[in-house]
Amino acid sequence: MLNWETAHTTVQPRLFQEFTGIWQAAEKIVFSKTLASVSSARTRVEPAFEPGLVRQLKSAAEHDMRVGGADLAGQAIKAGLADEVRLFLVPVVVGGGKRALPDGVRSDLELLDTQRFASGAVYLRYCLQSA
Repeated sequence: MLNWETAHTTVQPRLFQEFTGIWQAAEKIVFSKTLASVSSARTRVEPAFEPGLVRQLKSAAEHDMRVGGADLAGQAIKAGLADEVRLFLVPVVVGGGKRALPDGVRSDLELLDTQRFASGAVYLRYCLQSA
């Protein structure tokens, strides 16, 4: 993700320009058991995902928070911290990979939005509802 720190210095599509600005302005937390520091601006490292910390940050946030990565998102869903799930389905079979959603969690999903891309990829946005 460090690429977004300098992406504004290269010619890029408008969508990437917009995301670059969002990325650079955002406060970021990296949950890592192995990283001691990061070189990305506005970024700090926490040694482990702590639902209490995230709950505090969420209640104090002025804007929506985003969670990236299947494992971390799964932990947030299990802890009841996620309000929405946003998935991109890409029409490529690679034979394996990480699960998009965690084991041991039951939640009904209400479809909020879809978008189909020329590549055949599909964006799905769902609201999580308690079962």
